[in-house]
Formats: sequence, C-alpha cells, structure tokens
Amino acid sequence: MGLNVGGCGGHDSPGRPGQRGGGEVTSDTQPALTMSQRAMAMSRSMVMLALCSVSRTSAFIPGGPAARRFYSTHGLSRTRVGRLLAVESETVAVPASVMAEANEAVSVESPFLQTLVERGFYHQCTNVEGLDEKLRAGEVVKAYLGFDATADSLHVGSLLQIMILRHLQKAGHQPIVLVGGGTTKIGDPSGKDEARQLLDDAAIQRNIDGLASVFSKFLTFGDGPTDAKLVNNNEWLNQLSYLDFLREYGPHFTINRMMTYDSVRLRLEREQPLTFLEFNYMLLQAYDFTELYRRYGCVLQMGGSDQWGNMVNGVDLGRRVEKAELFALTAPLITTSEGKKMGKSAAGAIWLNAEKLPEYDYWQFWRNTDDADVIRFLKLFTELSMDEILKLEQLTGAGINEAKIVLADETTKLLHGEACLKEIHQTVKQVFAGGVGGSNAALPRAKIESAEAEAGMAVVDLFIRLELAKTKSEVRRLIKGGGAKLNDQKIVDEGFVVDLSTFDGKDELKLSSGKKRHGIIFME
Repeated sequence: MGLNVGGCGGHDSPGRPGQRGGGEVTSDTQPALTMSQRAMAMSRSMVMLALCSVSRTSAFIPGGPAARRFYSTHGLSRTRVGRLLAVESETVAVPASVMAEANEAVSVESPFLQTLVERGFYHQCTNVEGLDEKLRAGEVVKAYLGFDATADSLHVGSLLQIMILRHLQKAGHQPIVLVGGGTTKIGDPSGKDEARQLLDDAAIQRNIDGLASVFSKFLTFGDGPTDAKLVNNNEWLNQLSYLDFLREYGPHFTINRMMTYDSVRLRLEREQPLTFLEFNYMLLQAYDFTELYRRYGCVLQMGGSDQWGNMVNGVDLGRRVEKAELFALTAPLITTSEGKKMGKSAAGAIWLNAEKLPEYDYWQFWRNTDDADVIRFLKLFTELSMDEILKLEQLTGAGINEAKIVLADETTKLLHGEACLKEIHQTVKQVFAGGVGGSNAALPRAKIESAEAEAGMAVVDLFIRLELAKTKSEVRRLIKGGGAKLNDQKIVDEGFVVDLSTFDGKDELKLSSGKKRHGIIFME
C-alpha cells in the first residue's frame, strides 16, 4: 500500500485510457460529503502524512518496531490504518477542498514538485521527501510516463499527463515517453469491463507514429541531457523468454496482493472475465520500470492515480532486483464539475491530432468549459503564471467568459500554435454575426457529392456526417427543440431534404446545433 503525502497514497482503481487511481478529485459543486465521510477522508490524509515520517522509503503500510510504536502512540492498529487508507476498496471520492487541505501540508522545495503541488497535479507519491531531495540535488532526474498505443492519437483526457512531462522538462529534467508497443499486445485491464481488442504489429506501429506527432508538440526531443526520449517497450518485452521471466521475476509477485487491485477485483466482482493475458499486464508494467532504470537510469515513474498499484509494483521490483531507490508519483483523475471524465464532448472524443479534430472544435471545447472548472483548468492545462490566473479568478458574472476565452486561446496555442488563433477568432466572430459568407476554414467540414445533392439527402444525415449529432433521434430532438439551423434559419421539418435548390447557386451550407456548434457542408 502506498503512502500518501497530501493525498498521496491510494490503490489501484478504475480509470480511463491515458490516465491510469487512487481516488478521483471531483468538484466541490457535487453533493457534499456527510460529516462521517469527510472525517474519514481527513483522517485518512492525516494518517498518511504521519506514516511517511515513520517509513520514508517503504511503499507499503509500514510494519516493524517503529511502526508499532507509532500505532500504539496514536491508538491505531495496522488493520485500522489499512481501513483508513481504503486498502480493500475505495470508499469515498475525495473532493477538491479536502485534497487541497491535504496538499497544503506538503512541504517541497524542488521547482518541479512545487509546480505540481501549486497547480493541482499532485496526488500520490512514494517517499516524497526523498524524491524532492533528489530533484534539487543538481542532477538531471530521468522520469517516464507510459502510453499504450491503442489509437493513433490521444484525446484531451491524456493532456494532464503530457503537461506533467512538459513541466518536468522545463524544470531541467529529462522526460521519457514510453509507448507500449509491447504491452499494447496484451491490453491494460484498468477500468475496463472487457478485454481490449488485440492489434497486430502494423496497427500498433501506425498508432505509435500518430502518438509521436502529439508528443512533439509539447516536448523537445533530441540528444541533449534534458531532451525527451521516445522509447518503445517492445524493444525488451519482445525479447523475453517466458520461462526465464517467470523464474527471475515471478517470485516477486503474489497472487494475493494482485487480487486486491481494483483493476482485477472489480472485474471479478462483476463476474466479468479477466483473461490470464490481461492479468500479466501489471507484471510487464513493473518490469518496464526496472528495464528503464537499467538502460537509461530512470528513477521516477509518473502516471494517473488508477495506476498506483502497478506503479508501486515497479518501485518494489526495482528495489528487490537492482537495489535501486525508485519513486512513483501520480496525478489525480480529473473530472469536470459535473463529475464527468475529461476527454469527450457530446460530439465525441476531443482528439489532440488536427487530422482527427479541427483546431476550431478544439478551441470551442475549452471555450465551453463550465464556469466552475475554468480556474482549475487554467492551472492544469495552460502555462499562465499563477499571478495571471489569480487575476482571472476575480472575474465574476459574464466576466468569466473572458477567462474562458483565455483558456481556449492558451490551450489551443500550446497544441496547434499561435498562428491558428487569428483564423479561429475571425470564424467565431463571423459565426455569431450570422451568415455563411466570410472565412469558414476553421469550421468542421463535410463533403457532399453533386450527385448526392441532385438526388437529395436528409438533413438529419448531414448533421451526423458533420458529427454535430451521433444519432438521427438526437437530430430530431434538436429540431423539435428549435436548436437545429441551416444557414442560421431554424429547421422545423424533421424530414427536410437538402438538394441542389437548397444550395441556391452556392457551394456550401452552414448547419448549426445550438448556438455554439456549427459545421459546413460543401458540394463538389
């Protein structure tokens, strides 16, 4: 069991791809916790803080004479501590206010950890004092984050992890991006109700190429001491002998402990199959850390809090087989004020590749952020100074829209560059002024063949083609509610057909879903 300093420590719990946790940080706008729940959350934080002073290097609930004296002094037992730390199950989602109170107790001096704590990235850590000391010792610390190659892009749910790597590099340390060319062949069971579809080598390589294009937007790659490295774990996993691996590393893992991880336990409790293939994933992830230490001197693994159990395995394996002092550090799983996971909108995934999501749609995603999330997202997903964010935090009422535009501008600039912002702002101005003329280049676009226009196409199908809706029933509801428009005119007929006469001599039409989502149908 990991020790949590200021919300540091938890166990493996279900998450989503790209953020692998010990407890989701949710907004204070969610229903308030009962007094007993809040007491449990605060008690858990205080016990975790105290435990770190008992055993700075242990990654588990301490035993031994020092721990027993501590338990006796504070009227605790190892069983009670285990219950407070929710070893058996995650009993309560810790709200942002509780996590903030706990984080205030974290005293760190290294610029990197200070940034993580101050901006809300910090959740769990094994031996935070030792890591802090290492980070400010004047040497370049090498740290990695893992991403499985299950798709040819990442969505915005993975952006928090990428920002952590960026902050690490800006603090003078070396980020290692580990792509799971090997582990993708198995599939991470965390947060999944069923096994992932297995990909062949060619598909995995295509996905890795797509991911690399995203990382290059945020990190500087090269051969310098702090330049990022892109490493594929297939380099060593593909060379493993199964019998040799079991003989050398199998004794360091117990089924008893592995069965307590939520990624395993919850699947079994739901009576959903967990294959032996997936069960091996946590062994390979732990082995990755040891191999990265051997090859690159990597001493820190970072990730989402739902990967805590796997990461602690890696720390422990490195200590056992290499006598290495390794560290694991996790960030919270970020949810919106409505309790929804980051990464998707009503129209689908918010991808980080322009080929999969236009710059305008990316900008609009951030512009549509809920009022309650704006300041938190400015801290996490932009590089604005805390002083600048504090000024924006003073805005109230309609003024919060200014902060939303800053958020949209800064996040879009980081990913797509500053040049696209001028075009986006022109498009926004034109769209809200009405009309189809002017520049529509940044709006989502879908093509209709002239033959299709001659034959006529149902307008509900065009909304789906533009990804302004997912289903025909959704479009029909939109029309009934008065939110569907064609060239800024309400569509009242659910059976309306778009044909050549609808284009009226022009080659494009604008479809709108509500006030904020628009797209262009163009004819060739």
